[in-house]
Amino acid sequence: MVQSAFSAPHVTEWLTVDVTRTMDMVKRLKADREWQGVRLTPLVFVARAFLLAIRRFPDINVSWDEQAQEIVHKHYVNLGIAAATPRGLIVPNIKDCHEFDVTGLAHAIDTLVQTARSGKTPPEDMSRGTITITNIGALGVDAGTPILNPGEAAILALGAVRDTPWVVDGQIVPRKTTQLAMSFDHRLVDGAVGSQVLAEVGRLLSDPGETFLFV
Repeated sequence: MVQSAFSAPHVTEWLTVDVTRTMDMVKRLKADREWQGVRLTPLVFVARAFLLAIRRFPDINVSWDEQAQEIVHKHYVNLGIAAATPRGLIVPNIKDCHEFDVTGLAHAIDTLVQTARSGKTPPEDMSRGTITITNIGALGVDAGTPILNPGEAAILALGAVRDTPWVVDGQIVPRKTTQLAMSFDHRLVDGAVGSQVLAEVGRLLSDPGETFLFV
């Protein structure tokens, strides 16, 4: 992490998002019998939005090949999920999760977190990650400047979901909001690409819709 912090020029951008519709969808699906047994959390929907954003802006999912002196574009996503365990923070990753639907993603994240907390994460799950999410909101934190997982070009931090006064059609109303913070390696990722990815994640979370679930 020290090498990552002092070798990669980090840029961090923040976005406050109205996630009322996403939270309503989480609540609605949890009550649906067809979704019983699926552990749906805001993290699952953030991960899904992130994966869709990566699909639309693949230049975020890259790494640096020191020997060849070139940027390597990944055609797959091995999504790292930072997990707090009794032994400290680890970042196992879900292989090829770009192929998962919401149900598969929810099961994979739940399995990854439970395995990490039990101290049974295999070495393979700790290698070949391409991009990461850290859920600092689970600890009640609003935002931060996440450090890149070594070898990766971007990391997205999800803050706590809070009731917030929000302007809708000129009126102040209570809404569910969260802060997203994304750090990226400015050697590999242009500022425009980083901004587009973060904005796309925010757009999908503010209005998830059927496409968000099934495409």
